[in-house]
Amino acid sequence: MSYPRGENSTRTWLTPKTLTGQGASVWLQIKTKTSSACFMLVCLTRQVFDTNTQAAGHQSITSLFHFPIRLLKEGVDPNYRHRLGWTALMVAAMNRQHSVVKVLLEAGADPNAGDHFNNVYDTAREKGTHSLEVLVSREDEFSSRLSSRAGFRGCTALHYATLADDPRTVRMLLEAGANPLQTNGLGHTARAYAKEGEVSGVLQEWEGKFQEAQARREAEERRRFPLERRLKEHIIGQEGAINTVASAIRRKENGWYDEEHPLVFLFLGSSGIGKSLSHPNASSGFIRMDMSEFQEKHEVAKFIGSPPGYVGHEEGGQLTKLLRACPNAVVLFDEVDKAHPDVLTIMLQLFDEGRLTDGKGKTIECKDAIFIMTSNVASDDIAQHALQLRQEAEEVSRRKLADNLEDVQKSDDIKISRQFKESVIRPILKAHFRRDEFLGRINEIVYFLPFCHSELLQLVSKELSFWAKKAKQRHDITLQWDRPVLDLLAGGYNMHYGARSIKHEVERRVVNQLAAAYEQELLPKGCTLRLSVQTEGQEERSSPSLRLEVVGEDSSSRTLDIRPPLSPEH
Repeated sequence: MSYPRGENSTRTWLTPKTLTGQGASVWLQIKTKTSSACFMLVCLTRQVFDTNTQAAGHQSITSLFHFPIRLLKEGVDPNYRHRLGWTALMVAAMNRQHSVVKVLLEAGADPNAGDHFNNVYDTAREKGTHSLEVLVSREDEFSSRLSSRAGFRGCTALHYATLADDPRTVRMLLEAGANPLQTNGLGHTARAYAKEGEVSGVLQEWEGKFQEAQARREAEERRRFPLERRLKEHIIGQEGAINTVASAIRRKENGWYDEEHPLVFLFLGSSGIGKSLSHPNASSGFIRMDMSEFQEKHEVAKFIGSPPGYVGHEEGGQLTKLLRACPNAVVLFDEVDKAHPDVLTIMLQLFDEGRLTDGKGKTIECKDAIFIMTSNVASDDIAQHALQLRQEAEEVSRRKLADNLEDVQKSDDIKISRQFKESVIRPILKAHFRRDEFLGRINEIVYFLPFCHSELLQLVSKELSFWAKKAKQRHDITLQWDRPVLDLLAGGYNMHYGARSIKHEVERRVVNQLAAAYEQELLPKGCTLRLSVQTEGQEERSSPSLRLEVVGEDSSSRTLDIRPPLSPEH
């Protein structure tokens, strides 16, 4: 006998024939089709408690207890939820059913699953049913010892075992991997509901163990996957910028930082070179603020909230609301040079003291946050200086190769000189932001340089791989290319637009051809296409073009004759 899983709208009444005595008089409301066994599991967990409390015969208790075990053995999902949001493990934990808790945990029940049930009245509104029906279901099928008005959304089985003041179940859940630091919808851990005594002591002990284990896991994760490696998964090139950011973050992660001040970065460079992507992928949270939305004086209110008596006072500010919810987030202020000076004044307090006061007068502490600003200020000067350094490095490399010297410097490995930073960049920043104190609160100014040729080839290859994946998924077409194609497309790089210029070049020269060939029904389903550079038959001064070839099973190729679209005059 098997019990399928899923949802269903039909209900019926069932009396388990396996029960005797008072247990046989317990009627269960279940769903008859796909979720009947799952629903029965949740209900039976509660019925075991009822039968025990009624001091029924041993045979009734044993039969009723073994029925959930049988359901689990036959493939019922132990994490199935009651229609009002709770799971069987929560019911067992609340009702001190140690044997059922053990069976459910062994079957794979999640001890960290949160309850979807809030309170009787909110849940009734959400489900579109009468509050009396919800109240009866909560008391009959979960527990009658809980307040109907209290909020339980997000409560785990550990929260309920703590409310039941049951140290044995608390230990079983903790040993099975329950997180003692997990909070419910009200932001409370299980220990917040513990009475003075054994349960409180057990939870406090395990909180310390859990924090130590979590710190060890994070340290091991950092050793196995250094931040430099994680950043390079998203960014091409920019070795210097990645190393600077990673070094500062490493100090903070390992406790070598000033806990009174947050980390503040300023990323400088041209558009489209990875400034907005170079933030650490923090598990704590990420907040992005587009500073072009705060160019006017009155838009400061959007940042921290309107003062009392003004429209929007109750809504709060965009930044303050997010920081209150996640005070240790990574906050990206994109294009900070476009923000109004009054917004920068507010950011002074944020960067210096690690706290911010909103329009309601409430202070948000965020000393553990990481603040990153990006700007295109001085981007032309940085790009020209980097190109000059790269040319000098190439010339030095050529001379050393001619002299057969081994210590040849790579043209990619260039660094902005300290003299250039102080004599060129610093005055430009000071003239734009108009205050030394703002610049003085920045821990690191990180410079993003134009791409070299090898990095451009990686960008082109990445963009072609993106479209090759799309072609395979949408049209079952395999796309291939060779090195000359990469070199040709890399020629479309524009220093002022960065990687976006490569993206546009691939779309213009490759994707447009693919779309036209598909529209003209030149692409057989499941075919293999090869991109190649066409040089024959072209004038000397004309730039090479790309052609599409269909590759046959015998490796023969046929060039596609793609008709150009009609011009508007025709």
